[in-house]
Amino acid sequence: MSLTRSLLACAAVLALTAAAPAAFAGDKSGIDLTSIDKTVKPGDEFWTYANNTWIKAHPIPADRSGYGIGAVMVDEANKRTVDLIQAAAKGGAGDGKKVGDYYATYMDEKAIEAKGIAPLKPGLARIAAIKDKTQLAAVLGGNIRADVDALNATDFYTDNVLGLWVSPAFDDTSKYAPFLLQGGLGMPDREYYVSDKAAMVEARTKYLAHVEKVLTLGGVANASAKAKAIVALETRLAQASGTREDSVDVQKANNSWAPADFAKKAPGLDWNAFFTAAKLNTQPRFIVWHPTMVVGLGKAVNEVPLATWKDYLTFHLIEHYSNVLPKAFVDERFAFYGHALQGTPQLSPRWKRAVNSTNAVLGEAVGKLYAEKYFSPEAKAAVTAMVDSMKAAFEKRIDALDWMDPATKAEARKKVAVLKVGVGYPDHWRDYAAYKVVRGDAVGNLARYEAFDYAQALAKLGQPTDRGEWVMTPQTVNAVNLPILNALNFPAAILAPPNFDLKNDMAANYGATGATIGHEISHSFDDQGAQFDSRGRLRNWWTPSDFEHFQKAGKALADQFDSYKPFPDLAVNGKQTLSENIADVAGLNAALDAYHASLGGKPAPVIDGMTGDQRFFLAFAQSWMDYSRPAALRQQLITDGHAPAQYRAFTVRNLDDWYAAFGVKPGDAMYLPPEKRVKVW
Repeated sequence: MSLTRSLLACAAVLALTAAAPAAFAGDKSGIDLTSIDKTVKPGDEFWTYANNTWIKAHPIPADRSGYGIGAVMVDEANKRTVDLIQAAAKGGAGDGKKVGDYYATYMDEKAIEAKGIAPLKPGLARIAAIKDKTQLAAVLGGNIRADVDALNATDFYTDNVLGLWVSPAFDDTSKYAPFLLQGGLGMPDREYYVSDKAAMVEARTKYLAHVEKVLTLGGVANASAKAKAIVALETRLAQASGTREDSVDVQKANNSWAPADFAKKAPGLDWNAFFTAAKLNTQPRFIVWHPTMVVGLGKAVNEVPLATWKDYLTFHLIEHYSNVLPKAFVDERFAFYGHALQGTPQLSPRWKRAVNSTNAVLGEAVGKLYAEKYFSPEAKAAVTAMVDSMKAAFEKRIDALDWMDPATKAEARKKVAVLKVGVGYPDHWRDYAAYKVVRGDAVGNLARYEAFDYAQALAKLGQPTDRGEWVMTPQTVNAVNLPILNALNFPAAILAPPNFDLKNDMAANYGATGATIGHEISHSFDDQGAQFDSRGRLRNWWTPSDFEHFQKAGKALADQFDSYKPFPDLAVNGKQTLSENIADVAGLNAALDAYHASLGGKPAPVIDGMTGDQRFFLAFAQSWMDYSRPAALRQQLITDGHAPAQYRAFTVRNLDDWYAAFGVKPGDAMYLPPEKRVKVW
């Protein structure tokens, strides 16, 4: 995964330093009353009712493809994080010095401009020296990089033909194994290459022009003809790639291949040369997530001229490092990926991009500084208690299911009981001792990090599994469920105002952060997570009738989301987003149960004229206060496993208590008759 497409967003957190008992003692409603649009009926458009006044008052900034409460948190965190980084840049030693030197180097545009593309000359010479398909295989294998968690990635493409994901195996979670993921595409998804929709055809035209421009900037002769050949090669790889829906089907991903299988099943590529260059030649087995792509890659290497492959590699080398090359390369990359694909008018300031890159490369080094300053022991204790209450609520919901067999219930309860939950930051920080940062060498710093990261991934292969491993940094506004580890990460940044505040009444904290916690717990029981047992193994622990009932509920929810149509020609894909939607429904239900339990049998106070349940549901809706530019929204609908924020707020339609809280009745636009309300868990 390209470091310049950082997966780790810089996050926001406000200091939570006030002392608090185990239960929340706050008396603030936690609801932004100024955001509510009272001209809208809650039962007609609940997201608009909760957020419209804020949305109207806050147009999307020029350097963003979307905006909302999460972006506000990111902006605040950028300011806090850059202060930490700049302080590190002034002196110190160890990881702090590396953080400061990396950031300072990224910010030194004058030095980057003066070097031009000279830092890429060794890589370009390596490509130019390829004389045959065996050498090509070695270069392709040498380019492989450690990839992200396939079950939780926002995309499955890289600018390498294949990506390596090191994870416990599906069938044996006691040790780490190598997974191979499809890659090789410069656009966000195979649909951009194969769809005949007008928006996709237009994107292809713009991409061809972009490839030609990058080659021209790189001094490559005959750029126009070479760009056409490169895009044709990528189109071929896209046609062989798994679809988005296939990619999230773990049953289709569980393909165990021995090294000898590659030559038999995917002939055309010298796999011995590939795996030797990738330092994977001693691995006894691989899990091939996308077998059609591996087969297609072999055919493409065999049939596409060597010269085209060399041009392809040249383009992707330049593209990969474009954000640390001279301004012309930076601007061209933004013109396509930012403006053409997402509709963003303006490039973000350099310092924001430098923060993002520093977080991507030295994320835990920055995160350690961040957690020490901005996440208090009181906040950690309060959220940990909240997690415990959410687990208890989920266990009670499992016990109450009248359709589930006792044996299935027992395994479901066990999954919840043994969840490994990380709150705020990891117990053990990543060791960056082997990573060398050279002040003034922006391209080299990225290249050395990728080599360091890949070496650490390789070192895990065959080793015992660490269930406490984190895949997010503390400064990330997000959370994650790791089904194979049966573990959760809740970074400090998402445990912050307005989503979480020790001064808030419990209703708001449970409606926003509680729903997030419930969402991640529920991923253990969504259409993907439900296929993994308490030890993280891909194993069917359901009775046939139980699983049939579960699948029917999932289909009903998918049908519900299929009906949401942001564009005349493009709807939410209910199947593609099903995992997230199941987790939203189940998590919100569990959060509401936990909130009610927290009242201890007493009535909820009325605060700011709102009942407890009203505050709970409004906090949930306001946590999805987010909207996107049309182009970015289209890209999300095609590539993302999450429904747009507006429709995630529509989850409330499936909870009976929401109808009671806001007096929603037949005839209201969002009304669903009781038999249509999906109750998954």
